[in-house]
Amino acid sequence: QVQLVESGGDSVQAGGSLRLSCVVSGNFFTKFCMGWFRQAPGKEREEIAVIDVDITRYGDSAKGRFTIFKDSRKKTLYLQMNRLIPEDTAMYYCAYSADYCNAPTSQFTYWGQGTQVTVSA
Repeated sequence: QVQLVESGGDSVQAGGSLRLSCVVSGNFFTKFCMGWFRQAPGKEREEIAVIDVDITRYGDSAKGRFTIFKDSRKKTLYLQMNRLIPEDTAMYYCAYSADYCNAPTSQFTYWGQGTQVTVSA
């Protein structure tokens, strides 16, 4: 089992920045992929960014504004979000897959409870 706890969500004005954190605990897998997703009311869940030992990948809405990175020593995944816009308002989730990000069978099995980001105009 893997447990994920997100934090860092807040209410900010457009143009501001936030850093989300996701602390990971439990039984880790040798191969893994971690990612950030978001879901706004009435919309489908969206992949923001994923990372493993070899690659990082960003969704279109994150490119150029968001950065995903991890601190293995602290067992923490981060999402640095800059130049926030109202369309970034959503619940943000951290997720963990027991396989590499590009593996055909990779599935995000473990999810955190989410942290709310609200961006006002």
